[in-house]
Amino acid sequence: MALNTQLKKFFSKTKSTDNVGLSLRQQSLAFCLIPDVGESKCQKIVSDNAVHGLSTLKKQYGLEGRCQVVLSASQYQIIQVNKPNVPESEILGALKWQIKDLVPYSPENMILDYFDGPILVGAAEKINVVCAEFSVLKEIVDRLNKEELAVKVITTAEFAFAKLLPIQSSPCLLVCQREEEEVLLLIVQDGRVYFHRRLRGYAQIAAKSEDELATTVIDTLSLEVQRSIDYFERQLKQAPIKSIKVIIPIASEGFLARKLAENTHIPVELLSMPAGFEQQREFATAVGATMLSGVAVANG
Repeated sequence: MALNTQLKKFFSKTKSTDNVGLSLRQQSLAFCLIPDVGESKCQKIVSDNAVHGLSTLKKQYGLEGRCQVVLSASQYQIIQVNKPNVPESEILGALKWQIKDLVPYSPENMILDYFDGPILVGAAEKINVVCAEFSVLKEIVDRLNKEELAVKVITTAEFAFAKLLPIQSSPCLLVCQREEEEVLLLIVQDGRVYFHRRLRGYAQIAAKSEDELATTVIDTLSLEVQRSIDYFERQLKQAPIKSIKVIIPIASEGFLARKLAENTHIPVELLSMPAGFEQQREFATAVGATMLSGVAVANG
């Protein structure tokens, strides 16, 4: 994704080199701390507003260092459009006006970046525009700077989850979810997000019993997975999906994966978390954020 410099003057330097992944949610936030010295840890902070909860990070948890932030689903949108026919250096400026009627942010208060999708021979080139409200991002950065956390990357759940997958040449479909949000379907190949889709109606899946999952949820989820695979392989003319990984950190996660395998006839496995974080599945996006370098809405 292209580098966006609109926020760079607000980023600060830090003496500590501790690595902090911070995942914002609707009414909570989660962090993953990988310190230079000592043990890594993950923690959830409940707050009436995730941005307000940022003010506790230094005083209560002693966090400092460089920070990678994952926005909550309500703080950004991803829009697919035709790639503007302008020089590369002018794309970001052109996109603001191209998508202004598609998002609830004015061009003057919009910050954006983009990533490419699969290229179809003979078709207009598509790009995926990630956009957010500049004033919201500035508030996040300002609060973290006061907490002695230097923001290096601001990104989305799609890229934080994708970082947890090993690099592989064949496309893999990832069924993933972050607490308080809907299920995401991602198709990742060679470390790049080639397909993304947010499914509605699954935010409360953690409250479902295995019987409820078996009789309603898994059948509809399997159908959406198959539709996404068909679109990727047939409409986008991409290589066949060989594997499906699942990271939906609920008590019945293993049961859901087994039933999904029965319905899709493609190998389905639980996504393995990085070493040291095997039991921290609910903090997946915070962990993934610590592995990010340049995939972002904004970089500092």
